[in-house]
Amino acid sequence: MVKAADRAKNPAGSSVWLEHRAARSGGGPAGLDRERIVAASIRMLDEEGLAKLSMRKLATELNVTAMSLYWYVDTKDDIIEYAIDTCYGEIDLAEIDSADDWQGRIKLLALAYRLMLVRHPWMSPCAGQYLNIGPNAIAVGAKIQEAVRDSGLPIDRQPSAMSAVFQFVYGYGTIESQFQRRADEAGMSQDDFYGESVKAFRDDPQFVEVLEPMAEILDERASHGSVSAIWDRDFAYALEVLIAGIEVMVERSRTAG
Repeated sequence: MVKAADRAKNPAGSSVWLEHRAARSGGGPAGLDRERIVAASIRMLDEEGLAKLSMRKLATELNVTAMSLYWYVDTKDDIIEYAIDTCYGEIDLAEIDSADDWQGRIKLLALAYRLMLVRHPWMSPCAGQYLNIGPNAIAVGAKIQEAVRDSGLPIDRQPSAMSAVFQFVYGYGTIESQFQRRADEAGMSQDDFYGESVKAFRDDPQFVEVLEPMAEILDERASHGSVSAIWDRDFAYALEVLIAGIEVMVERSRTAG
């Protein structure tokens, strides 16, 4: 069994995907397997977040003893890593391949990544905490790299382009998912929560002067009547801007070459 203390000695190389776990002797608990454990953990993470996931609560959800879980995993971090990779597996790579060009593939990948972050709000805080080197995450990363490579950017510029697009998507999906969480916690739809929030500070006398330069754009956003429409519209246009920027930089590198 891998101990938390052992991982602390080598944090840069700590991952369930790098550790060679010795096989348990005999058979595991009846009716339990790693896939069932991970599926239950994703449900709990979606509903309650990272902070509330525990081996004890997960065992209760599965109607087994906590010790039964250790037949398949060594730590809670193992479960989270498996859950992360399972969520990456939701991205349909065959659909990505169906796009006609690299621009289309980037758009499909960006949208799929954004929607994954919105479906699973706990995924965002995991960025940087885990290596994300499971088979599904690597497959998605490879598709991203292939799409940017096919843009024609020089190899030393490709990582920057990937960062520009997919760190934008990460930030966008994170904010969108957290806004949805706030609305859910308030027992309101996104539309009602947004409308009441904007009205609250626009009606406050202390904000009137400060908000005057922003009034036009606030009114424009309110004219769409749906927060989901705003999310989709702004995301699509921002992505077009980023792709257009890559195209400009490709042409610039060709001219310089």
